[in-house]
Amino acid sequence: MKNEKLAARLSQEVLDFIETRKTLQLASLTEEGAPFASYAPFAIGENCLYVLLSDLAMHAVNLKANPKASVLIVEDEDSADELFARVRVNYSVEADFIAHSTAAWRLGVSVLEARHGERIGHLSKMSDFKLFKLNPTSGRFVKGFAKAYSLAGNSLAGEEVSHMTDGHKKRSVA
Repeated sequence: MKNEKLAARLSQEVLDFIETRKTLQLASLTEEGAPFASYAPFAIGENCLYVLLSDLAMHAVNLKANPKASVLIVEDEDSADELFARVRVNYSVEADFIAHSTAAWRLGVSVLEARHGERIGHLSKMSDFKLFKLNPTSGRFVKGFAKAYSLAGNSLAGEEVSHMTDGHKKRSVA
């Protein structure tokens, strides 16, 4: 984006928006390559998203087998001005499994606990709960009609933000 101030403002808007949400939609792939959609509470830390998932849940099994996934964080339907243009950010991510009792584990659990309370402390003590760090590889921020922005780079806010100008086209009548 040519205007660095605008890009910086949009990057901050992305961070401010995801800070207002508590859950994300997660699309992972089964071992057969079939898509599987789910959701999970998340926390933000180290320019990534952390999720604590049970081995009993399909999305944890999927992320262990294939770390590539997609994340959608979206405005609530009830508060959206326009249902067809809800504010949202979508990321392509690489999921890292974080081993228990490591510094990375303690960091991830601490940011989750700060955001979601003592339930995280209880869940993190259960052996079937695993911590994943979802590292963005690219993204898209949509603020409404004709307000879509590509987020390039390995950051939640986008290292490079660019307005997507190749948008909707009217059908030609035959």
